[in-house]
Amino acid sequence: MTEKTNPRMLKVWREAHRASVRSDDPDLTSRQMSVLLSVYMTEPPHTVRGLAADLNVSKPVITRALDTLGKKDLIKRKTDDRDKRSILVQRTVKGAVFLSELSDRIVAADKMFPPETDGTP
Repeated sequence: MTEKTNPRMLKVWREAHRASVRSDDPDLTSRQMSVLLSVYMTEPPHTVRGLAADLNVSKPVITRALDTLGKKDLIKRKTDDRDKRSILVQRTVKGAVFLSELSDRIVAADKMFPPETDGTP
């Protein structure tokens, strides 16, 4: 590994993923997870166009991710009342619970690998 690689963070990430794989939670691709995190961690409103710009990917990439996330009830789509041509992407209770449990797994994994100190007080 290079000097810039952070082995501790990779261990935390690996352990959090291992815990996710063992759970009954849905498996998401990196793109789907990125879309989900964008919807839940940035201020609404969220649109396909806005998410595509935020992630620097095409609108069809976002649409495919939203199709899967919608089927899993992690997000929902709603027509914008102000602009019927625009579709808003909204959060769901199931999506919030999913991310809360993911956060718990990340915190638990983080506690498994205490930060190394450089010996200074």
